[in-house]
Amino acid sequence: MFRARVPKILIISSDTGGGHRSAAAAIVAGVQKFFHGQSYAVRVVRAIEDSHAITEKMVAIYNWVLRNKQHWMKYLYWAVNRFRPETRDFFFKRTLGYVKDLFERWCPHVVVSVHPLTQHGIARVLKELKLADKIPLITVVTDPCYGFWKGWACDDVSLYLVASEEARQQLIDYGVAPERIKVSGMPVHPKFQFPGEEAAQAARRALGLDPQKFTVFINAGWVGGGNIPHIFRELVRGELDVQAIFLAGRNEELRAEAEEVAKHAPFPIKVIGYSEQVEQLMCAANVMISKLGGLTTFEAMACRLPVIADATTPPMPQEAGSANLIVRRGAGILLEQTHDIVPVIRRMMEDTKHYAAMRAATVGLAIPNSTRRIVEEITALIPAPVMAREEPVLVEASRRIV
Repeated sequence: MFRARVPKILIISSDTGGGHRSAAAAIVAGVQKFFHGQSYAVRVVRAIEDSHAITEKMVAIYNWVLRNKQHWMKYLYWAVNRFRPETRDFFFKRTLGYVKDLFERWCPHVVVSVHPLTQHGIARVLKELKLADKIPLITVVTDPCYGFWKGWACDDVSLYLVASEEARQQLIDYGVAPERIKVSGMPVHPKFQFPGEEAAQAARRALGLDPQKFTVFINAGWVGGGNIPHIFRELVRGELDVQAIFLAGRNEELRAEAEEVAKHAPFPIKVIGYSEQVEQLMCAANVMISKLGGLTTFEAMACRLPVIADATTPPMPQEAGSANLIVRRGAGILLEQTHDIVPVIRRMMEDTKHYAAMRAATVGLAIPNSTRRIVEEITALIPAPVMAREEPVLVEASRRIV
């Protein structure tokens, strides 16, 4: 017997870095928070790595380069934009079975892509299944500024949701019709918000740190690596009256190395591996040192956390716009030489007006209530729900977004 009508949302993501999975998790949280009392079934899948062994290997290679050879990323960006693997029959034929099976078993009412290499294949499958006019395909672009991957642009996407006018213009320049693009802001998880000084002190205390001391958050990212470990070692050599949090991400070797460095550091350091509570680390910090991914930047801005962005190797094209944005607005600093990290931190500590201006500049960089806007746009395109067999509860593919 059929049960209640349950609108179903399928979110297509991939674990190439941490930004896309964070965007997917933000949309899931937005559905939970802003549609409380209404029933939506939401499923998140890692479509690239789960669809075929070859594409899974490509994701592994991408993350290895991101972790170990960050200066190679510009060449990888060029190659992907040049050869457009997302449009090639070679990959489409090898992932077709997985995607068809996904649609036939789950039959969503709307599909949301948060990754530039997924919507082309999804659109082709919708056509083959004769569902293109029944199931809207929405793309939430997680690169906020001009200069991002060509893969984001697809003629068959029903609606694009972008973070800025710059991103909108990039899609137009790639050939997307302007009427299919809306500026909604970045999909930042609602848990990222300005904590206030009392909450910040409580967060430091919970980490075993001095609640009153200037706290530096060194964020090595989801994969754990790049240039951040080198900046961390340079920071530890400095004679600074600070304390630090080091996030190693999914890199146990880096975590062990950081713990060894911390033993001999002139100031207290809390070393953490992978964490699902990055907002608590941002809450505890006065400044974050990080590779400048688009979503990480806006999460920090939501917490009113100034950023020291790694520019010791040139940022990838899709990240350069974010770097320029925070510097132009005064909310961050580009670190072009590793040895500059100590004087940069020292100035923040000693020049209170300089630091206060940076923190104030974080306000207004993001569009208010962006995640709510994104979720409202997604749900507005869901057709009249068909009778569904699922119970009317939120279904979250937890193993795929943790």
